[in-house]
Amino acid sequence: MEREVASLEKGAVCCAWNYCGQRIAVGHIDGYVSIHDSHDYPAAPSSSSKWKAHSSSVVKVVWTPPECGDAIACICEDGKFSLWEEIDEDTQCPTWKLCKLFENSGSHVLELQFGVFVTNLKMVAAYSDGHVKVYELMDPLNLDKWQLQAEFQNVLASVSRFGKASCKSASIAWNPHRIESQQSSFVLGFSSDQPQLNSSKIWVFEEAHQRWISVAELALPEDDSDRVHAVAWAPNIGRPFEIIAVATSKGIAIWHVVLDPESDGRLPTEKVALLEGHDGEVWQLEWDMSGMTLASTGSDGIVRLWQSNMNGVWHEQTVLDCNAAQS
Repeated sequence: MEREVASLEKGAVCCAWNYCGQRIAVGHIDGYVSIHDSHDYPAAPSSSSKWKAHSSSVVKVVWTPPECGDAIACICEDGKFSLWEEIDEDTQCPTWKLCKLFENSGSHVLELQFGVFVTNLKMVAAYSDGHVKVYELMDPLNLDKWQLQAEFQNVLASVSRFGKASCKSASIAWNPHRIESQQSSFVLGFSSDQPQLNSSKIWVFEEAHQRWISVAELALPEDDSDRVHAVAWAPNIGRPFEIIAVATSKGIAIWHVVLDPESDGRLPTEKVALLEGHDGEVWQLEWDMSGMTLASTGSDGIVRLWQSNMNGVWHEQTVLDCNAAQS
């Protein structure tokens, strides 16, 4: 049964659900952020908070993992991003406080994502000059205690670094596993004027040397310069390999990745499918909780659901035409 989740006023630019799906954060063109609650289903959702987060448009909002309570990151059009935490001083009218403001230093933050691990919380941010910064939360009880752990560019270790790049967008996906013995890892791709930055690469934190290293490139030689529009790392419920989806102008590539490194430290990868069907760029990829169904959407306004059969052959399962629904 369909129901209204929230009525967003004119000027809403972006939105994001929290992890339990009961709250939605909305970024507005005037720099405001609003929170809508839907705890009391079937009652109509309500706007619980609204505040001025930035002086210019909020272009993306990202909830922190539930271990951190109710907190969000806001990416602003002027290149800054901030972290806000809900304070339950008054349950009837909760307020949000600024935990930390990350200033831009000549480049804009394009994307950020959080990764939760047994001992700490990490945050990776990709910037318009092609640089990547990984932050680590030093005190789990204080969201203002962040430390820059590393800064690097999205290139293979064997490739020499280059000058400032111009990047249009970036996409990041952490490995969703939370196993104590597993190393921190994420996949990252850019849409950039520098071909070396574009191809999606898997980064792993090497505990022995306390550094991030690139262990796999999800691109074949003929398409390693393709601009990446979206990446998504599938949850794993028992497979001997990982599945990562990468969207470029050629379609959505499905990759199998084995996390046991070869003798040279690289991870074995295999491109098992190329999903075509969208008319235009694919902007977003999302896996279901089982890691069995992939949803994709883009500039054509259509949502497509993809699955593989028992033989590992991928096919289009469902097409949701949002344009037809509106008409």
